[in-house]
Amino acid sequence: MRVLIIGCGYVGLPLGHRLTTLGHAVSGLRRSTGSDAQLRASGIQPIHADITDPASLADLSPDFDVIVNLVSSTNGGPEEYRRVYLEGTQNIIQWSRGSALRSYLYTSSTSVYAQADSSWVTEQSPTEPDSVTSQILIETERELLAAFHSSQFPATILRPSGIYGPGRGHLFKQFVAGEAVMRDDGSNWINMIHVDDLAAALSHIIQHGVPGGIYNVCDDEPVTQRDFFKWLAQELSRPMPPSAPADPARKRGLTNKRVANAKLKATGFRFTYPTFRDGYRPEIARVVAEQRQPPYSP
Repeated sequence: MRVLIIGCGYVGLPLGHRLTTLGHAVSGLRRSTGSDAQLRASGIQPIHADITDPASLADLSPDFDVIVNLVSSTNGGPEEYRRVYLEGTQNIIQWSRGSALRSYLYTSSTSVYAQADSSWVTEQSPTEPDSVTSQILIETERELLAAFHSSQFPATILRPSGIYGPGRGHLFKQFVAGEAVMRDDGSNWINMIHVDDLAAALSHIIQHGVPGGIYNVCDDEPVTQRDFFKWLAQELSRPMPPSAPADPARKRGLTNKRVANAKLKATGFRFTYPTFRDGYRPEIARVVAEQRQPPYSP
């Protein structure tokens, strides 16, 4: 297959490497040339365009069997979200019209679930987020589903939870740096997915997903913030972080839910890191090894 990965970065690189080892011809689209050598080292052919600029896409052939959209915004604001996610998606649909595209995968987010009552959410749960950015993600999903129903555009939507792995993991990095603070009593739930499992799930859904379908991508075990920090404290022999009331200014948009992954697993997918413990142990080993290194002396 000819595969195009749009936004070929933290998730796209392991996905592209996985697909090339399976014998597929993979191209990675980025706006700049700065990562070309890294892409080539993973067997990925770098190409350059900007999905927010239709003229930029016009110079690129849409002759791909599969497109995976992993693009991310740079500043995280609503204007950038709308430009990159919604308008970028509209541009891709138009650009690929008439091509032989068989599958289009789009990564949304479990942030579209606004539930704050610790309940389990599935792909059928209401998606009524408070935050403007998550509302834009839902608009983008609806754009893709409308294209699927009106013209059979082969869109499949994946909703990953918090992505972690080497160099990534906000709460983990804060804990290691001694900067973590537990929100309220720490009873809010965290949902996670290791970057390698997300890449594997994308590869799996290319083969086994259903166009027009939606799949949550998260591991088997949501964990409360308190229990996550408690485990890290035991593993690293450090004290628990202090607790503090949640910032009232950030109350809007905060959620507290457990994300179910049964639909993804029903396709036959299995995790390499089914729990946060499995995924974070290599990172903890790295931190411990660094702590044991003698100080540098010239």
